[in-house]
Amino acid sequence: MEKKNSIEFLLTGRRALFTDPVSRMGGEKFSYQVPTYQALKGILESIYWKPTIIWVIDKVRVMKPIKSESQAVRPIDYGGGNTLSIYTYLSDVEYQVQAHFEWNENRGDLKEDRNENKHFFIAKRALEKGGRRDIFLGTRECQGYVEPCSFGSGEGAYEDYPEFPLGVMFHGFTYPDEAVRPEEKNKLTARFFRPLMKKGVILFPAPEECTIRRILADRKPKEFSLSKGNIILAGGGALDELAE
Repeated sequence: MEKKNSIEFLLTGRRALFTDPVSRMGGEKFSYQVPTYQALKGILESIYWKPTIIWVIDKVRVMKPIKSESQAVRPIDYGGGNTLSIYTYLSDVEYQVQAHFEWNENRGDLKEDRNENKHFFIAKRALEKGGRRDIFLGTRECQGYVEPCSFGSGEGAYEDYPEFPLGVMFHGFTYPDEAVRPEEKNKLTARFFRPLMKKGVILFPAPEECTIRRILADRKPKEFSLSKGNIILAGGGALDELAE
């Protein structure tokens, strides 16, 4: 069942690197076989985002065969100079994504901005233009492109695979201003799950439904307020216009 105010888009790129955040501290990097929930959420926030809403990824469809390529790179070493590492990317990727937005209930100070039609149509216009900000497929060197599509259209590479288990996978972060569980208030939490691709489609559990969780650190949410149609950071200038 399609959720209210959902959008569907095609995501493509020459290569992608969807890594476990643990491996981002340096050394070798190896991509997951499919995009993470957090990576897709970040792409949606690059298309359109306001602190009033939270994007929820419903499902992703893998359209092209999963292929990888390795490349030797010389990243900056934390101790100074450069080091040699091997990064393994996904190559020639294409996905169909379906998502919807919900109100951020932790943002009671932004209740006046809860206008479904406004946010929905702004998001649709932003998607048609390719997003408000640059699209990256997991990391900055992997440029991505988005455009509207009809989820389920066309032929995917894994239509004939009834089930394709993907093991334990990073789902995403629960930030302090998005926490639902009382024990995660003012905390940064990492979530994990066990995805199962069926005929090329992965259904994502909602963030609060992930059973494998770990609190990483204490964090306080940023403060926002409405002022003359703008979102104003508590410490200073305008972040973005609300009214369009």
